[in-house]
Amino acid sequence: MTPLLDVQHLTVAFERPGSALTVVDDVSLTIQPGETLGLVGESGSGKSVTALAILRLLQPPGRVVGGQVLFEGRDLLRLTESEMRTVRGGRISLIFQEPMTALNPTMRVGDQIAEALTSHGVGKGDARRRVVELLDAVRIADAANRARDYPHQLSGGMRQRVMIAIALACRPPLVIADEPTTALDVTIQAQVLEMLRELKDRFKIALLLITHDFGVIAEMADRVAVMRSGQLVEQGAVRQILREPSHEYTQRLLRAVPGASKR
Repeated sequence: MTPLLDVQHLTVAFERPGSALTVVDDVSLTIQPGETLGLVGESGSGKSVTALAILRLLQPPGRVVGGQVLFEGRDLLRLTESEMRTVRGGRISLIFQEPMTALNPTMRVGDQIAEALTSHGVGKGDARRRVVELLDAVRIADAANRARDYPHQLSGGMRQRVMIAIALACRPPLVIADEPTTALDVTIQAQVLEMLRELKDRFKIALLLITHDFGVIAEMADRVAVMRSGQLVEQGAVRQILREPSHEYTQRLLRAVPGASKR
């Protein structure tokens, strides 16, 4: 099967006059349609930079210096910025780690979801109807009224659900979730992950799940790629990696998750 996403030898450097620091080093990974790939590693390992590079959202001094990012057969690194705007949100969506900074505090949440739709050609009337459907889908009660709320009027868990609604608005085939539950307490975290798994199956999307938590990987992912200091040190089926991790770094991450090898 042809991969939906095929990242080959991706290399990212932070460049300054007279020097360059490689922060993503020759990374290759694939995601099949409908698959969940977990990208796991400690903070600073290069996971989020990899996601931003895929979507061409890196800010200077970060720059892609090598590799390909093939999505639906096209190299995203060679598209024009206008072409990339149709990809972002329309074909690949990103769920950020901290919704309070990702959401616009001056806009009602319903308007922010509607904007994700209208910017990709959905009419305003259809967008308004879809807003309520999407808020229902992410289990926000009284969706029509909640759509008129501002982000500060919602709890952290509800704000993250709004972010998921925005990500799913245009039914993209791939969603990148960057530490989507880090800022939530354990109970809400479990609810959001369960909801994300159900929506993934319902909307038939592929998921790139970025996390530092192997427990989340064990519960959510089909395959896992382990990242350390900008490099992928191990990849494979989740069950295989949980039971027989080959790299010392993976073994160390698993020791921090009691019972992970039994899942």
